[in-house]
Amino acid sequence: MPTRRRVHYLAPVAVSIVLGLGAAPPVHAASWHVVHIGESIQHAVDSAKPGDTILLLPGTYHESVLVTVSDLTIRGAGSESVITPAAAVGASENACAKAGHGICVTGTASHRVADVRIESLTVSGFAKNGISGSETDRMSVSDVLVEDNGEQGISQEKSTRGLLVGNTARRNGQAGIFLANIAYGKGGAIDTEGAVIRGNDLSGNRIGAVVRRARNLTVEHNTIVGNCGGVFIVGDDGTPRAGALTVRRNKVIANNKYCPPNDRLPYIQGSGIVLTGVEDTLVTQNKVNHNVGASPLSGGIVLFHSFVGGPSSGNTISDNVAVGNGPADLVDRDTGIGNTFAGNDCRLSEPAGRC
Repeated sequence: MPTRRRVHYLAPVAVSIVLGLGAAPPVHAASWHVVHIGESIQHAVDSAKPGDTILLLPGTYHESVLVTVSDLTIRGAGSESVITPAAAVGASENACAKAGHGICVTGTASHRVADVRIESLTVSGFAKNGISGSETDRMSVSDVLVEDNGEQGISQEKSTRGLLVGNTARRNGQAGIFLANIAYGKGGAIDTEGAVIRGNDLSGNRIGAVVRRARNLTVEHNTIVGNCGGVFIVGDDGTPRAGALTVRRNKVIANNKYCPPNDRLPYIQGSGIVLTGVEDTLVTQNKVNHNVGASPLSGGIVLFHSFVGGPSSGNTISDNVAVGNGPADLVDRDTGIGNTFAGNDCRLSEPAGRC
């Protein structure tokens, strides 16, 4: 077990790992960089090497943090470690601050940043995303509270094998959790190689979770309540098509907040799980109740034609409990082929015969 030693970020101390008598020491023994209130998280990150841990002591840190090194852990003291925006962003600030995000994990197409872990802290009040990952591999975010950010709570784009587990995202301007091929732009769906969105509590956002133009991932065991929309799985006419993913065992309840239309979608209210422009997706064993509205996207589990081309096809909606939704529990407004509904516990479908 590593032994923690209290150190300042300017003087990291190696964490020795005893492998046995006569064992050769590692090339770089992992170090802990302890950041006290009033000190800079970014300075600690800049001095860290792969394998190191940045430990944030309780307090509020007014800054944005840019991570470009792999195999790094940023860990707080739970809700007592809070990252909020600086009072002003100067010309010397990092790219994350200038973009309006809280924590950025940023790689490139030729060199993805891998194995970055963000754990047990709060990110609040940023103009754009609370946590933003781009060109990452195996980036994990766990036990984090992201709240009151202007766009996404937690965002990953152009990334693979992400793990977003056990977080709380509330009152963010767009999605609580957002996973996409490209945040701004089109293009074929990215193969996430098994990304997981699991066990998160998503409430009061525009949409609880959005998966846009992505394939090969799982959205499971999340509690999604009180947003304008619950889960949106979104594709278009690009190739590869979005889909080939699983949405299972989520609680999607009373997402009846009103959100006005934008340049992409009509107004959103009362949408449980929406599939639009996707293929070969399994929606199963979810509890989808009391999502009620009059938007074209309203209803419990909704198949809707893509606004930018590409019908949904080959999707399976099975073994869900969907009751008390309006205008219907199961809604098929798509023109695609091969979509099947089987074994669902529901009362009303549009068109009739899906329950």
